[in-house]
Amino acid sequence: MKKVLILVGPTGVGKTGASIFLAQTLATEIISADSMQIYRGMDIGTAKPTEGERAGVKHHMIDIVEPFESYSTGRYIGTIRPIIEGLHGKEKIPIIVGGTGLYIKAITRGIFSGPSADWVLREKLLSLEREEEGSLFRYLRALDAEAAKKIERNDLRRIVRALEVCVKSSEKVSFLRKSCTEPLPYEFVKIGLTRERKELYGIIGNRVDTMIRRGLEDEVAKIFAMNPDRTPMQAIGYKEFGSYLKGEILREEAVGLIKRNTRRYAKRQFTWFRKEEGIRWIDITGMRESHEICKAIRAVLERYAPDIFCG
Repeated sequence: MKKVLILVGPTGVGKTGASIFLAQTLATEIISADSMQIYRGMDIGTAKPTEGERAGVKHHMIDIVEPFESYSTGRYIGTIRPIIEGLHGKEKIPIIVGGTGLYIKAITRGIFSGPSADWVLREKLLSLEREEEGSLFRYLRALDAEAAKKIERNDLRRIVRALEVCVKSSEKVSFLRKSCTEPLPYEFVKIGLTRERKELYGIIGNRVDTMIRRGLEDEVAKIFAMNPDRTPMQAIGYKEFGSYLKGEILREEAVGLIKRNTRRYAKRQFTWFRKEEGIRWIDITGMRESHEICKAIRAVLERYAPDIFCG
């Protein structure tokens, strides 16, 4: 099977810069595996590669839909497959880079293709949750106890989606996941980047401060005006500043929550990717320069997948 290189790790660890150097080394292109970078206009809060970085290395799956459009993992897989085939046709090894664990799982292990989003149903479910907090998790547990075990009680987005699938398909989502999965037919070479937690959290705090200086608040206001209730406004940074714009919290609280929630997200990413088989982890604690991180990645690849550099 033809190879696909996958680079994963928590938010802020240093994937973007290192992947650009790596893509230049391999004379190839990058496919983003970030579920929020697909949306146009969400540039600062999602830490998209800059225009200069994208000019140097072609990036796919960035800025492909509007914030008011719905988007699914199944649609993502259907879009990237011909991109991968096209790169293989040019004798290039695609580099998939991102921190959205569900995308990586769908690529490497498959995922069921559930019913499309039903925003009327979702609003009805959310109204029940507003009336009685925790009611949706209990509802899911009653419908599909196995699926409920794999979702955190406060992960409302995933709870609503699981209920949506159960209601619209009349099947348990846990059954569909087992019966409708199929990984993409490639040999995956997986590299994971990690840092000492205190260092990573410091980087995250500084990055949030930089985002705010660059105009994150104004960016959120524009997205909020277009689409205050759908998935993009649930992204970290957008959700918290959205609450501030609605007058629910103070601005200082929003900033603090963004930093806290980003740290928590990084922790969840670590937990998710530790379950992904075959990842070769590289501790890059102390490394800040992208070329230095790329060098560490290359050393691992030369040891475990040397044919990547052939030709």
